[in-house]
Amino acid sequence: MAYSQRHPELVWSNPQAGDEVFLRAALVKPRFHTVLDDCCEFGLDRVRTEWEELAVEGTPKPAGPRMLRNIELGFADAATGQPPRLCA
Repeated sequence: MAYSQRHPELVWSNPQAGDEVFLRAALVKPRFHTVLDDCCEFGLDRVRTEWEELAVEGTPKPAGPRMLRNIELGFADAATGQPPRLCA
């Protein structure tokens, strides 16, 4: 199922919007599972880049960087097969 179909609430007024619009909408109102899905769909680097661009514009919420860091730790743990660390 396409990202836009999994998260129609992000850009309900324009379901044909591009990925960048959906991604930015998810980051403006960050919810952990949506941001996690962003990272799985678009990659951690792209999500972080979009987040940094929003920060320059003065848009992001304070929880975003911590969420990204915890997702990054989770991805690293999954890649090594080690038990998960406590989130930062």
